[in-house]
Amino acid sequence: MNEIFASVALIVVLLALLGGGVWVGLTLAGVALFGMEFFTARSAGDAMAVTIWGSSSSWTLTALPLFVWMGEILYRTNLSESMFRGLAPWVNALPGRLLHTNVIGCTIFASVSGSSAATCATVGKMNIPELRKRGYPEDQIIGSLGGPATLGLLIPPSIILIVYGVSAELSISKLFMAGVLPGLLLAALFSGWIMVWALLNPEKVPKADVQLSFRQKIYEARHLIPVVLLIASVIASIYSGIATATEAASIGVAGSLVLSASQGALSWKNFKASLFGATRLYCMIALILAGAAFMTLSMGYIGLPRQLAEFVGSLHLSPGMLIIVLGIFYILIGCFLDGISTIVLTMSVVLPIIQAAGIDPLWFGIFLVITVETAQITPPVGFNLFVLQSMTGKQITYIARVCAPYFLLMVFALAMLWFFPEIVTALPQRM
Repeated sequence: MNEIFASVALIVVLLALLGGGVWVGLTLAGVALFGMEFFTARSAGDAMAVTIWGSSSSWTLTALPLFVWMGEILYRTNLSESMFRGLAPWVNALPGRLLHTNVIGCTIFASVSGSSAATCATVGKMNIPELRKRGYPEDQIIGSLGGPATLGLLIPPSIILIVYGVSAELSISKLFMAGVLPGLLLAALFSGWIMVWALLNPEKVPKADVQLSFRQKIYEARHLIPVVLLIASVIASIYSGIATATEAASIGVAGSLVLSASQGALSWKNFKASLFGATRLYCMIALILAGAAFMTLSMGYIGLPRQLAEFVGSLHLSPGMLIIVLGIFYILIGCFLDGISTIVLTMSVVLPIIQAAGIDPLWFGIFLVITVETAQITPPVGFNLFVLQSMTGKQITYIARVCAPYFLLMVFALAMLWFFPEIVTALPQRM
């Protein structure tokens, strides 16, 4: 009975703080402090200090600001302009033609961004005007951008995978490897849907641009070679075991600085802007993680995770039913919170449940990230919907409708991961 009362009280405090506009990190710390003071005999002050310091000084977490900085540096290069020029000649032969530049562009930029909103905004600023100019249907332009932009959360180096790895105490390198094949699977499903649509509606697809020879295509692709080599070197250094995630992030930062300098974009102004931008974003994430760490400790002292795990266990749900329930839960909560907040807010409760059910935490991390991805294009508060609205001027309901096929494709991908878990575990097992 005490645990039920504590749960209700904590939820009320949580909703009140979030509704009052308090920062998520401070909200988590506030809820934890309330719980420690009123429902445990442990002194909250020293527990908070030790826990927040421990979470903030984690060596694993040092990869996060470095990868954020890498994305900030490349965001200020000519990468976005180069992508369209490098990709367009290669996709003209596919059904759907230049619509595939949205999928491939998002896949490439996701590897250097780690943020779905940044991926959506950057590729959208480049592709939307070009595709409109060539006469592609508005619904397909928006839909083929909104869905693939969510890959920024999954394809390594992914900020949200680092956050999950720290929260669940898992290897960041293995999580990065686990995200590669599911990310490529989603990209293939997105491109496959574009092909199906194009074959069913051939009259809506504009004619191809001027045909280029293979040699000319290679020449245009030179714009993509530097960033592709940079991404490959970062991922290969992790996969081969040469570097840890933190060391690979250092390689990424050094490579992005060289690439930016070679393009003439590394001015002192851009350097400062990238450094300050990465610092602001990391401080926000670090505050959330610190609050979440304290909340996890508080929940442990109160006994809520154990009680909830026992309650779920008493329902005798099969692992499959548990995953379905958690999937629906995360899609709903992800409509109102960003992905990082969603994960750190729930890990202290959900992780014991999935471990008790015998579900691999590594596999669950990828499942969780894809589920959070789906919430990025789910109304009423899908973040990518707002990004697309600001760029296109369309209504949220219209954008959500044209992105719906990609939402269903992500749900289908989740089902594939459940029946074929090797898609997630194959690469990490080789490390």
